[in-house]
Amino acid sequence: MIADYVAATPRKVPGFADLHRMAMLLLAERAPAAADILVVGAGGGLELKAFAEAQPDWRFVGIDPSAAMLDLARRVLGPLGARVDLRRGFIDGAPPGPFDGATCLLTLHFLPRQERLHTLREIHRRLKPGAPLVVAHHSVPNGDEAIAWLARSAAFAGGPDADVERARISAAKMAAHLPLLSADDEVAVLREAGFADPALFYAGFSFRGWISRA
Repeated sequence: MIADYVAATPRKVPGFADLHRMAMLLLAERAPAAADILVVGAGGGLELKAFAEAQPDWRFVGIDPSAAMLDLARRVLGPLGARVDLRRGFIDGAPPGPFDGATCLLTLHFLPRQERLHTLREIHRRLKPGAPLVVAHHSVPNGDEAIAWLARSAAFAGGPDADVERARISAAKMAAHLPLLSADDEVAVLREAGFADPALFYAGFSFRGWISRA
């Protein structure tokens, strides 16, 4: 999975490069020119690379529990890594900041609600007042069946020749293992963690993204 991550992930997430660009623009609305940005779930380094290329004066702390994914991030970043402090661990091991903004992309859908709430609260503790947080991950519309939306994402990832039935089987496995939240509950968890004005900015099949502020 790690060996194929850089090539495979953009195929699986609708508008992957645009998601990174939108996240960068949303951070830049409130962050200073020489911002310090916290990236939670930084393994792989793809969003770090996009942010660092677009904002040459930003500095980053990236945290991820996987040593192998952090090694991949170092390779992906190359010389850009001089502005990135990569650390192995979970949010509790991140420096106190305060940071000018934070992102958590394609990560929170792995966490049960209480662990997700803890993670968001710890991110909040590390942000300056008013600093933006951008999150994006698997979620489902209110009242809709998770498997149906995950199957659409799986079919998208499969490309033009995707097998619809195979996509549905894959979606059922994902639904059984991912603690997905509805869109309303996503907003509720952000507010419970202390974030204000959560707003949807991105949606692509089962993927959704929100911007909020500390």
